[in-house]
Parts: sequence; structure tokens; C-alpha cells
Amino acid sequence: MKDTLITIKDDFWNEYTQLVRETVIPYQWEALNDRVQDAEPSYSIRNFRIAAGLEKGEFGGWIFQDSDLYKWLEAVAYSLQRQPDPELEKIADEAIDLIGQAQRENGYLNTYFTIQEPGKEWSNLYEAHELYCAGHLFEAAVAYYGATGKRKLLDISRRFADLIASLFGTKPGQKRAYCGHPEVELALVKLYQATGDERYLNLSLYFIDERGSKPSYFLEEWERRGRTTIWAQGEPNLEVYQSHLPVREQPVAAGHAVRAVYLYSAMADLARLTGDVKLREACERLWANTTGKQMYITGGIGATHLGEAFTFDHDLPNDTVYAETCASIGLIFWARRMLRLEAKSEYADVMERALYNNVLGSMAKDGKHFFYVNPLEVWPEASAKNPDKFHVKPVRQKWFGCSCCPPNVARLLGSLDEYIYDVSEDGSSVHVHLFIGSEAAFETSDRKIVLSQKSELPWNGLVEFKVSVKENKNDAPFILALRIPNWFHAKEPVLKINGEQVRYHVEKGYATVYRVWQDGDQAEWLLPIETQLIAANPLIRADAGKAAIQRGPLVYCVEEADNGKPLASLSLAEEPELTASIASELLGGCIVVEGNGVVLDSSGWTEGQPYQPLIRKRETVRFKAIPYYLWGNREPGEMNVWLRY
Repeated sequence: MKDTLITIKDDFWNEYTQLVRETVIPYQWEALNDRVQDAEPSYSIRNFRIAAGLEKGEFGGWIFQDSDLYKWLEAVAYSLQRQPDPELEKIADEAIDLIGQAQRENGYLNTYFTIQEPGKEWSNLYEAHELYCAGHLFEAAVAYYGATGKRKLLDISRRFADLIASLFGTKPGQKRAYCGHPEVELALVKLYQATGDERYLNLSLYFIDERGSKPSYFLEEWERRGRTTIWAQGEPNLEVYQSHLPVREQPVAAGHAVRAVYLYSAMADLARLTGDVKLREACERLWANTTGKQMYITGGIGATHLGEAFTFDHDLPNDTVYAETCASIGLIFWARRMLRLEAKSEYADVMERALYNNVLGSMAKDGKHFFYVNPLEVWPEASAKNPDKFHVKPVRQKWFGCSCCPPNVARLLGSLDEYIYDVSEDGSSVHVHLFIGSEAAFETSDRKIVLSQKSELPWNGLVEFKVSVKENKNDAPFILALRIPNWFHAKEPVLKINGEQVRYHVEKGYATVYRVWQDGDQAEWLLPIETQLIAANPLIRADAGKAAIQRGPLVYCVEEADNGKPLASLSLAEEPELTASIASELLGGCIVVEGNGVVLDSSGWTEGQPYQPLIRKRETVRFKAIPYYLWGNREPGEMNVWLRY
């Protein structure tokens, strides 16, 4: 994308960017330092201090704990880029100094192997996450350098990347291997783009090409370790670890969902940068399967807690779902990269769906509580007492022993401006992917342009644009391409320029109009938002005979707080008569949907009577639904997305 300065100015999203800056980042720093009362300890900063020789002790937490600090630093970088904060920058600089002290002379950096198993580096690539942690370090370094111009973390990263490049590859004496958790591949692309050093791009491509080759490196490594593993049992599961097939041959999304979408993100980057047709075809094939057959209506992916994985096409259970927050974030990463390959609205549609529903829903309104798993149906008693549902929490947690998700949310929301627009290299076209109030400044035909967007989403569908032309002339020719969302089902959206309706051409799901824009020109993009009942494909058995409520990009749910329990007895009436209204005092303000429903009459049942002949006796009720992203912010209770009809 052409160098474009983007600033978010949006009532809905500014609340979240402010929350990240003022609450989430400081809170997570406390968590990384184990200073959050009654929360699971992180051990992250403590591990770095021990590795740096500043403290004595054993390694604490998961083997990949370093990555939490790196993701936090990346979120800090985005925050500093958008709003300088000398005190926060000082804290970040001190954390970077600590990281530098923990780095070995040869560039190696991993607190687990430095503290716990020195001498066994690179001996368990299947599970030990060394390259995964390195990748998050590289991403943080690129972001921090971009935000502050300070090179220390970038130099630390390059020393480590150079070491990795010397150890892995096809030359004599190098390891023909790759990481069990893809991540370093996409990070190396970022490092290449920041430094121009093609070794990093080539190393990323090597890891992609090597993955899934035969004989399996992971099986050979397992044999060398005496057939032992850290937490898994038995022979390595190559599908879960994304190494069952070479990436260009994989027919469907399989295995660990986060690993998958991180891998696919790197594949999309490399397909664009190298022109690799087979890699691009694989991305498109895997995208079609992931989003067409294995994605929840909320933008969640990963159907089972066993391996945090995909299962098979159309298997999307609502009550035992996994839908890890990191998986939806990775899906957004992938969608963004697919948009750079080709501006097709389906990629932005998925990006928007996952963002507004699964990702936002993973964090409480206070910015201090988080979901790892994002269910579509919750029965708190089952979560507490059914071993198959222990992973499904009815309330968000302060922190997690494995806390990959909270800092991932912070870094995504902190970098949200990078997902709104694409401007062509010559400035001749501007694609608007997300309707988020903002300003985009770019250049075309020796003119400086500022495109200002004002959006009423997600509550209303009016989006307004104003064109400002700076320097030399007061006009500028370029194509404006506006996404036609897949939630909009009216005949066609209306585009007005300077108050007059204009015709537009639809290309790959975008309404495009070419014009010599004058300074002060204004465009209106009218997307009337309607409350709709959405059905699932009949092959999705968990949703057969059910419907979900959607309004614009927002999926809705019913909660016990508004509708009582058991929610499983609530069905849509024959004529639901859905109405939407503003609830300014509810959950910080939102639009709620009410409708006619029916519930089973339980008055004829006696205590201890599990079954009786069917009596079709039902009561009429008026139910209330709230946006899914807001669920779980009140007293714990039941929740449902899909309602019987």
C-alpha cells in the first residue's frame, strides 16, 4: 500500500482505542509483572530478569511465555505512534533493556532454554515454540522502530534472526526444520519490509517450503528425544502442527486453528511478494474452506478444544465450541493479506465479522477481563460440572496461565487503522474496506489528498466522505471503491456525490466510481441497516431449525439477565416482529432487538419427572437480544446465539 497516514476518528472505535491506551496496556503490564490480585501469574518479566542474571529462580509459566511481553510491546508501539506518552515509552524502553540483557552473545534469546534447559536449544521444535517467540519479538521490534525510530529492539531482533538464518536451511550443517507453531514466517516478512534485507524474506519462504516435507522432521526429532514430549502423548500429530502435507497441497483447513491462520497469513504475504501462483491458489482454496465451511457466524474458527482445532466441514457446535480469540485475530491477519493480494469484498466481510463479534466480545467493557474461548451457547452449570465444557467460561478471566489472547487483542485494536483502506502505489485508487470514521492522507498526481470518513456504524448505515486536495491544484483524479457489505440485502446501496445520486460500477464486491475529485467534494454511502433473521446451511447440524439475529455487522444473542432461564426453551414465534431500539443506559449504550417468542409451559411437570407424553402447551413472551460482543458483562448466566423457530 502506498504510504498513507491514517487517523481513526470514530465514536464507536475511539472508545476502544482509548480503552487500550488508558486501561488495557497498563493493566497488562501489571499482569506481566504478576501484580494483579487473584489472577493467574504470568512470570513473564520475572523470567527475563532471571535470564538476565538479575534474579535467582526457576522458569515459570508456559514454555512460550516470552511472547506475551513481545505482543504487549507491539501494542505499546501502536499506542505511542498514535499518541505519544513519555512515561509509557520509558517503561517500554526499560523492558527492551531487560530483553537485551537476557540475549546471549551469539544472538540467541529465549528465557526457557536459558534458565531451564541450557544446551537443549532447537532440540524440540515440535513443541518448544522457540521460533514462535522469535517471531513475536520481530513483530514488536518492527512496530517499535516504526513508532519511535529507536533501533535497540530491532537490532536485538536482527541479531537473533541472523543466528536463525545461519542455523536453518538446506546448506551442509544446517537444520532442515521449521517451528511447530507457525508465526516466525509472517514476522520475517515484516522484518524484511522494515530492513530491506532479503535474507529474512528467503528464510520465511524456506520455512514455508520445508513444512510438511517427507520424511517428517517432527517424527525424526521425536525419535531422537526418546519418543518423549512436553504435554502431548504418543507420536506427534502432524495435522495439528500444520505439517501433515506441504502447504501448497493442503486441501482444507485442518489442525490447530491459530497455527493454521498464522501460516496462511505468511503464505499470502509470500504469494504477493514472490508471485508464487501455487501458493496463491493454496491460499484461495484454504480460504474458501475455512470461511465457507468451518467458520461460525461470529467469525470464530476452531470447533474443538482437543487440539484447539478445526474438525471437519460444517461441524460447528455451539456449546462445546472453542473459537479461540487468537484464532479470530489470526483470521483477520489473513483476511488483510488476502485483500492485498486481491481487493475482493469477501475478505473484508470476514475481517469485519470477526472484528465486531468474536474479537470485541473477547474483552470485557472494563478492559481487564478476557475470554480465551468464545462460545455461542452457555449454560454456567454445565461449564462448572461437565468435563467436556470446562473450557467454556460464563465469565471473563482476569488473566490466564496461557495468556496469548489478551495482548493479541491489544495489538490488533492498537493497529486498527491499518485495516481500513488500501491506496494503490500511484494513488489512482482508494479501496475502503471498513467503515470506520477516520482520515486517510495520501498522494496522487503530485497532489496531497485527505479523505475524511464519518461513519455511523455499527448502529446505522450512513457513511460520509469528504475529499480535501492540498497543494498545486484543487482537483485530483482517482477511483473511490466502497465495499458492499454481505450483510446488506437491499436492492443496492445508494451513492450520492454532492447530494446527487450517481451510478457506480461493481467490481469484486466494491462499488467503484472514477472522478476528478474537487477539493470539498462530499460523498454519501447509504447502507440502511435492517434487523434480520439468519439461517445456517442445513449441513450445519448444530443450527438446524434455528435462526440467529443480525443487524448490520453485529450478531445478537439472548442472555438470562433479560429473558430468564432456561434459554433452551425459548423459540421464535411464527411472526417474531423484530424491533430495534436504543438502550442508552444498557452496557454503555447500544441498540437492542426485541421480538415475539414462545417458551414451553413447565407448569405440568413435577419434581423428578424426566419425561412425559408430549403436550404442545407454550406461552408467548417478548424477548430481548443484545449485541453478542456485549454478552457476559452483567451477572453470570445463560446465553444463546441461535434460537429455534
